[in-house]
Amino acid sequence: MAPPKNTKLDRSIVEGPISGAVWRIAWPTMLQNMIGGLQGVIDHALVGNIVGFTGNAAIGVSWQIFLVVMVFVASLFTGMGVLAARFAGAGDRDKVNRVVYQAFITAAFLSFLVLAPVGYLATPSLLKLVHATDAVQHEATPFLRIMFTCSIGMMLFFMLGGALRSAGDAKTPLRLGVTMTVLNIILNIVFIRGLGPIPRLGTTGAAVGTSIASASVGLFAIRQLWAGAWVISFKGLSSYKPDWEIIKALFQFGLPAGIQGIAMNVAGVFLLRFIGSLSQSAEAQAAWSVSYTELFSFITWTSVGLMGSTATVAGQNLGAGHPDRAAQAAFTAARLGVGVAAFFGFLFVVIPRPLLLIFGMADGPATDIAIGLLRYLALSGFFITVALSYTGALQGTGDTRSPLIISIVSQILVPLGICSVITATGTLEAHHIWTAVVCGHFTRATLSVLRFRQGKWRAIEVKLGAT
Repeated sequence: MAPPKNTKLDRSIVEGPISGAVWRIAWPTMLQNMIGGLQGVIDHALVGNIVGFTGNAAIGVSWQIFLVVMVFVASLFTGMGVLAARFAGAGDRDKVNRVVYQAFITAAFLSFLVLAPVGYLATPSLLKLVHATDAVQHEATPFLRIMFTCSIGMMLFFMLGGALRSAGDAKTPLRLGVTMTVLNIILNIVFIRGLGPIPRLGTTGAAVGTSIASASVGLFAIRQLWAGAWVISFKGLSSYKPDWEIIKALFQFGLPAGIQGIAMNVAGVFLLRFIGSLSQSAEAQAAWSVSYTELFSFITWTSVGLMGSTATVAGQNLGAGHPDRAAQAAFTAARLGVGVAAFFGFLFVVIPRPLLLIFGMADGPATDIAIGLLRYLALSGFFITVALSYTGALQGTGDTRSPLIISIVSQILVPLGICSVITATGTLEAHHIWTAVVCGHFTRATLSVLRFRQGKWRAIEVKLGAT
């Protein structure tokens, strides 16, 4: 995995065609996310065939809980992206390096001293919160505890990916992502199934493989940063001490995004509570884990890639004094996302059973529920990709508060409100929950587009001292 030769800022993002700039950042990120999604597919397939649907439910529930905490701790990466993109657009590489270094030391502190101890101790209570059955809790507890205590590798991977993309280099994160995914798949096959003296760990093996793979890639990335091999470098910084002005700015822009992430994932946890209250709760949770967490991720992770691309292009062009180009980036990304959503939505409707068979769901109630959910998600994919494209544009230009408010309305009030009303007035069924999810995504897309078109992001300033 040779480092790229070009260690200069890419000026084509602020000077060349806007569609080319969006695509240049988007395609490596989209490909990386889809390859990363393949890792989750393999995990679920192995666990589903070896452990059963309780293993799939355990992984799905655990990831939902893990992301609630992880997203908040990693919220400073959004602030880092805002600052790095703005300074990269202005051509100030020194400030880009300073911002990323401060994000690095802050992430390490939070991972070791916050996420690891709190997550380990809170795991049993968190699993009870989502009404996980005893069988699911038995599988999920060691998985979730390992993910919490070994989160530093994942933190570094997300940080480096966001930092390099904000500076205009999306190919290096792709290389890192492919390497981590391949390593993860190999390790997970070994630890989940067992090999030679290594016993079969089942669901726990998926967490062990993920932790080792992410830590290995994280250590390599740190080495490259200190060697000055990439567009972002820690080599030759004027100071390696904490810079409280930068750290404050990281949380100023990142904290709303962190709260937004918590709002979205807390909504997911409460949706799991509603799913857990159904008459066939374990089957429904397994259907949710496979259909939404894994198969729908081919749309959401692609859309997240477009969100990162839009944030980079919009932020850099605003930093370079080209707000009209920033506005064009959002529409371009949304158009690409709709095409991808149409492709996968077609597969969800036409061949749902072959897709579910990959995860060991051949027949039975869980399969029937999953097929019904995929039909709803085929429609919802159009809304989520538009929403994320415009969310990226808002966040990249520095407006991280509007997506927070929009998420509270669309991801909490709308879907949970619908489920609560139906529960209070009748019998909640699976299709009611799926309808609530679609309504929430539609609301988020509509509000995100309307807010961005108001244009208030054009007046947001980002300042940082010379030292």
